[in-house]
Amino acid sequence: MERVEHDYFRYHPMPEITSWMWLIVKDYPDLVTLVDYGKTHENQTISLLKIGVDTGVKKKAVWMDCGIHAREWIAPAFCQYFVRQILQKSKTDPKMQLMMKNMDFYVTPVLNIDGYVYSWENNTTRLWRKNRTPGPPPCLCYGTDLNRNFNANWGTIGVSSDCCSNIYCGNAPMSEPETQFLTYFVGSRKEDFLCFLTIHSYGQLLLVPYGHPNFTASNYAELMEVGTGAADAIEKVHGMRYKVGSSPDILYPNSGSSRDWAHLLGIPLTFTFELRDNGTFGFELPEDQIQPACEEAYSGALHIITYAHDKTFKAVTTTAAATTTAAATTTTTTCEFRAGIPQYGGCMFSPSVCGLSQQKQLLLSRKLPHVHVLPSNSAPYWFNMATTAPINLVADT
Repeated sequence: MERVEHDYFRYHPMPEITSWMWLIVKDYPDLVTLVDYGKTHENQTISLLKIGVDTGVKKKAVWMDCGIHAREWIAPAFCQYFVRQILQKSKTDPKMQLMMKNMDFYVTPVLNIDGYVYSWENNTTRLWRKNRTPGPPPCLCYGTDLNRNFNANWGTIGVSSDCCSNIYCGNAPMSEPETQFLTYFVGSRKEDFLCFLTIHSYGQLLLVPYGHPNFTASNYAELMEVGTGAADAIEKVHGMRYKVGSSPDILYPNSGSSRDWAHLLGIPLTFTFELRDNGTFGFELPEDQIQPACEEAYSGALHIITYAHDKTFKAVTTTAAATTTAAATTTTTTCEFRAGIPQYGGCMFSPSVCGLSQQKQLLLSRKLPHVHVLPSNSAPYWFNMATTAPINLVADT
């Protein structure tokens, strides 16, 4: 039977998305694993794709979820596109190959499966937002807004206690199965995650913590800098400009969001993407805009992920750059100091920069986790950072 290729530029109902997930596992068995991590109220299985090189050791990670709001169909479309892009790039792109060795990508294409399935039933259900949990008696309405149900200033602002409202926050924080399973999965691995990206529409926004106007993220300046860089990357693709800021500043105040919860958990880089458009089509973005919307958002997401990776694995990623910019001579004066290491007036480099042969580099790396080179007119001396005692290793140059 001839294989039918997945069309990334049209919207897919849930059964097709599930089939696509298994197809990705089949196509990339060495990189992709399907992980079931929960059940919805209607007993649908919540699954994610874990993508990365199996190194046999615990790794850092990136989280991405889509489809927390049922009617935002462009979000699951983006998650599918994102998965395809990183896997294709892993074949030829050295940077993506490095990131997949250092990190795992956890991607949930549809979190609110019950609501998403319901939004596909007919034209009257197309704009359904919430999940499908029955309201508490005597309420006859269905659904809780999952992005108001997380334990982050829950129930304080930008929510409703009316179970018929689109922003009903539930009768308690984490009352919904979808939020419970997500928080358990991420929370049990909280030290692994470098960034947390949750994908929504619409508005062309990059939202940083927090939704409550009385709270500001401790790393707000960093979040704004990284977010602005992501917005610049987005604009370069198709000219679309995304605003960057906290929800109270550029959208509206709210509480109980997954983004805020993840930041309170200790994940430093947490962002909400609000994809196209600015209201012309709203939640019913035409299929002919799926490709440009995904292409630009991919560039923004990749900027954030690359920043998180490079910040964490700086020692790995800067060695090559330092090698090409530093002169292989004993009179080097360019200095690169690492935070927390005493500075004795010399230059802090990897052994390769200082002209040591591979054999001497290996010997040195086995003896010293951190070294310090003091340039002189003759040979450099290596110092043990703990004792500052010189080690007489003569450079090859």
